[in-house]
Amino acid sequence: MDRAHSVAADTIADDPRPYRVYLAWFGPGMVKVGITALERGDARLLEQGAVCFSPLGTGPLMAARRTEELLRAALRVPDRIPYAEKRAVRSALPGSGAERAAEVRELHARAVALAGWPESLRPEPCEVTDHMGVFGLAGAPAALGEVVELVPGGGLGGELVSAAGPDLHLAVAGRGVVVLDTRLMTGWELVPPASASDGLTFALREFAQRPEGLF
Repeated sequence: MDRAHSVAADTIADDPRPYRVYLAWFGPGMVKVGITALERGDARLLEQGAVCFSPLGTGPLMAARRTEELLRAALRVPDRIPYAEKRAVRSALPGSGAERAAEVRELHARAVALAGWPESLRPEPCEVTDHMGVFGLAGAPAALGEVVELVPGGGLGGELVSAAGPDLHLAVAGRGVVVLDTRLMTGWELVPPASASDGLTFALREFAQRPEGLF
């Protein structure tokens, strides 16, 4: 992506297009606020691997920015969640769409009740979109860890079982499901495996096991 024209990187301030403020949920306790150009629809949410989201309001870019800052200050809602944290909870997501949407709905209600919203930003009702099916996460096997880095002479071969944002969840023979961040693949070759038994030879960082019944 061209960071020279990125809203997220604060490199533009005079874009005349309408922008949408949204709430995105990645797992229990992981809700962030963000903004995206209205014309992009939910593309930005798919890129981030948002499991579900709801619009919050629509208006000019600077009004959207002020609303984002309002939520960060008043409700302590972050505007970024590291990908490592998203991956670690992805295999322990609630199975019910209502459960996944609950935190977004609760936070939406608190957000629209805040004083200090810019007059030019139009609040929107809470309408939660769920991406579990789009990502292929529903019923997918839990991932055991993530690839740390790609190195010369190493390899990874497996069957794609789901994909969320930049992450591919691959079922590796004899190991289970591992997550590969495709941003690590820049400059590397994608080739057929030498044999059907090829699996994982890159270093793997395993996800911490969560106690049963935590969610």
